Amino acid sequence: MVKHIVTFKLKGTPEERRAASEKFAAALNALPEAIPCLLAMETGINENPAESWDVVLIATIDSMENVEVYAKHPAHVAAAAIVGPLKENRACVDYIV
Repeated sequence: MVKHIVTFKLKGTPEERRAASEKFAAALNALPEAIPCLLAMETGINENPAESWDVVLIATIDSMENVEVYAKHPAHVAAAAIVGPLKENRACVDYIV
């Protein structure tokens, strides 16, 4: 099993970043129903104004090989497109549990 953790820093006003983060999180949370290898999805929107990162996702995927299957799945691609135009930075860690 793999934990796939990704954080996003977005561009725009605080209101634009918050709205995009909320829409993105909702789309991500629907993905386990659409992607069989995605066992669980947890999202969080930053509430700490002293920090500059906006949203995080923690996905549980059944294997490292299926991380790529998840990444290329049309439902995931559509969710990622929500923040694509506003994405300033992204950081990712994948580890085996």
